[in-house]
Amino acid sequence: MKVSMAVQSRKSVRGFLPTPVPPEVIRDVLEQAARAPSGGNLQPWHLHVVGGEPLERLKATMRERIAGMPGGEGSEYDIYPRELVSPYRERRFQVGEDLYRCLGIPRENKPARMAQFANCTVDRRMGPPQWSDLGMYLQTVMLLLCEHGLDSCAQECWAIYPETISGFLAIPPERMLFTGMAIGYEDTEAPVNQLRATRAPLAEFAEFIGI
Repeated sequence: MKVSMAVQSRKSVRGFLPTPVPPEVIRDVLEQAARAPSGGNLQPWHLHVVGGEPLERLKATMRERIAGMPGGEGSEYDIYPRELVSPYRERRFQVGEDLYRCLGIPRENKPARMAQFANCTVDRRMGPPQWSDLGMYLQTVMLLLCEHGLDSCAQECWAIYPETISGFLAIPPERMLFTGMAIGYEDTEAPVNQLRATRAPLAEFAEFIGI
């Protein structure tokens, strides 16, 4: 698969088949992705890969936690800026509307929306440049997964339950939960997977100087 094909075909998949993912494929992808750019070669990413019975326990734990505390425990960083300005506010609003439209959940049905709401960590001493390294690593992982016929969804929503996740995974106190990522085979029949988020045209976000 060409890189351009992986970029175009990748999307956030939220409904997966029960088909297990071969562990050797995950190991291979994560090892290859370590060639992602890293300022100063710090390689600040730390991964916790969960599958099988431990994953089932984690999901059961999270179902109970979300039901009891739907607003989360409080993230250790702002997932989005507290005051989103235009055009970012409209883009976020639109993708949310498109998502719940696929699910047939009306805007006013807040309990149903919360039900749909339902790991990569970084050393707390790292700063924004190293966080950008995490993003490049995760994108590299997602593109390599496409090459293997696998789908994924990066999920920063896990970051609003840092106490539960950190306790379950025994994350040391010097590391901060950054994001989670679901990996598997897309359930093409799942309504939620019909969403294909739009992207702004090039002229809206790029300026060309001298070319």
